[in-house]
Amino acid sequence: MSDHNPTDDPPPRGKPRDEPRDEPPGPQTGNAFRHPGFLYYWLARALAHFATQMISVAVGWQVYDLTRDPLDLGIVGLVQFAPALLLVLVTGAISDRFNRRMIMAVCLFAEAACAAGLIAVTLAGVGVVWPIFAILVGFGIARAFFNPATQSLVANLVPPEDINNAIAWNSSAWQVATITGPVAGGLLYELAPEVAYGTALFLLLCGSVLMLLVPRPVQKTQAERPTWRTLLAGFGYLRREKVVLGAISLDLFAVLLGGAVALLPVYARDILEVGPWGLGFLRGGMGIGAVAVAIYLGFRPIRDHAGLLMFVFVGLFGFFTVVFGLSTIVWLSIVALILMGACDMVSVYVRETLIQLWTPDHLRGRVNAVNMVFIGASNELGGFRAGALAALIGPVPAVVIGGIGTIAVAGIWAYAFPELRRARHLTGRV
Repeated sequence: MSDHNPTDDPPPRGKPRDEPRDEPPGPQTGNAFRHPGFLYYWLARALAHFATQMISVAVGWQVYDLTRDPLDLGIVGLVQFAPALLLVLVTGAISDRFNRRMIMAVCLFAEAACAAGLIAVTLAGVGVVWPIFAILVGFGIARAFFNPATQSLVANLVPPEDINNAIAWNSSAWQVATITGPVAGGLLYELAPEVAYGTALFLLLCGSVLMLLVPRPVQKTQAERPTWRTLLAGFGYLRREKVVLGAISLDLFAVLLGGAVALLPVYARDILEVGPWGLGFLRGGMGIGAVAVAIYLGFRPIRDHAGLLMFVFVGLFGFFTVVFGLSTIVWLSIVALILMGACDMVSVYVRETLIQLWTPDHLRGRVNAVNMVFIGASNELGGFRAGALAALIGPVPAVVIGGIGTIAVAGIWAYAFPELRRARHLTGRV
C-alpha cells in the first residue's frame, strides 16, 4: 500500500478543518450496552481501574509510611508516567496496527504480575522504597500500552450514534472506581497491605479474561511502513486540529498545575488527621462529583457551547482546588473535592468526545497515545510538581498556588485557542 496518508490531504473547499460546525447536531442519545462487546469491555475496564485505584492508595500510604517525605509521593507518579512518555511513538503505532482487544488483555495480565510483585515485596518486609518504584515502572510500561488501546477500542465496538452514551458510561465506570477503589484500598490496607494488593491482583486477572471474551471488532488499519512520518502522524493530526489540540493541552496544564491528589496522604495524616480509611474517602471525593455529572451527561449530552463550558469548568476546578488547599475541616475538604471532580468531568467529556468523533480510526491509536501522555503528564507530573513544591514550601501553599495557576491557564487558553472557545457542538467530522 502507498505511504500516502489521507489525513495529509488539504481540507475540502469551504470551512477550514479546525472551524467548528454551526449546524445543530443530530440525535446523540443511544444505548451502548446493546452491543455485547462493549459490555465486556466496560466491565474489564471498570475492574481494571478499580484495581488500579486500590494499588494507588495502598502504594501511596506504604511509601509515605516508610519515608515521610512528600517528594517520594511525587516520584510514585513520575516513575509510572515516564514509560508513557518514552514509548509514546511505539504504543500508539502498535494500537493502530494490531488487535486492540488483545493488547488490553496482555497488559492487564502484566499489571497483575506487578501486583504480585508488590505482594512479594510487602511480605518480605523490605524497608526501602526503590523496589516499589521498580515495580511501578513495570506497571507504567503496561499502562503505556494499555491506555491508547482502551481509548481507541470503544469507537470500534459501538456505532457513531452510541459514542456519546458509551463515553458517558465509560466515564461513570471510571469515576465509580475512583470513588470506591480508594475506599476499598484504604480499608483493606488497614487489614494488611498484601490483602489490598491481592484483591487488585484478582480483579486484574478477571479483567484480562473479560477482554478475551470481547468479539474481535472491525478495525481500520493501514499497512504503512514504520517511518518517522507514520510514527509522528498523531502529533501531525493534533497540529492541524486546533480544537482537539486545545482541549488536550488545556487539560494537560490545568491538572498539571492543580494536581492536589498526590498530596492527599499528607492531608490525611498531617492536616486532617483521618488515617488510611479517611485517605480512601478523600481519594473518592472527586469521583462522587464526576459520577453525578457523567450520569447526567449520559442522558443530557452537551449540545451547545461545548468549548465555552469547558473553559468555565476548568476555571472552577482551579477555584475549588484553592478551597481544598486552604481547608482544615474534613467535610469542607470532601465537598471541595466533590466539586473539583464535577468540574473536571465536563472537561473530560468534551475532550474524549472530540477525540473519538473527530479522529480517523487508522490514526486513533497514535492520537490517543499522545492524549494519554498529556493525561499522564497532567496527573503524574502534576503529582511530582505538587510533591516537589510541597517539600520546598509546604503542602498547603503548593496546592493553593496550583489552583491559582489552573484558573490562569483557563483564561490564557481561552484567548490562545479561539477555535475551541467558539466550538458549539461535538459531532464528528470524520
